Amino acid sequence: MARQNISSGTKWEPIVGYSRAVRVGNQVWVAGTTATGADGTLVGVGDAYTQAQQVLRNIESALAKAGASLSDVVRSRMFVTNIARDWEAVGRAHGECFRDIRPVTAMLEVRSLIDPAMLIEIEADAIIST
Repeated sequence: MARQNISSGTKWEPIVGYSRAVRVGNQVWVAGTTATGADGTLVGVGDAYTQAQQVLRNIESALAKAGASLSDVVRSRMFVTNIARDWEAVGRAHGECFRDIRPVTAMLEVRSLIDPAMLIEIEADAIIST
């Protein structure tokens, strides 16, 4: 099967050596995605809800480039830097996006992300319906 690498153009991809998403067959894996805007700057500094919304828009964009959509997502993983403070805001954004899709998910607290101002990072796995 052919492999399709999808790039978002962020500065970290060539440094770390990864793709925003990879599609093989009808499966798509979206890498840990943060709240970077089109210009590469962080969206929603200090606001976990706004960051989560931007992350989910970025994931949706990567999925679209791979020929998938949010409705194809079967698993998501949320990494937050302060789960006690931000779980409800992040959960609300995730719920607004996936309320009817209902992928399996996990929300985990991590010590920090690549940029200290980043509060949330999300991964997603999708299987494209045939």
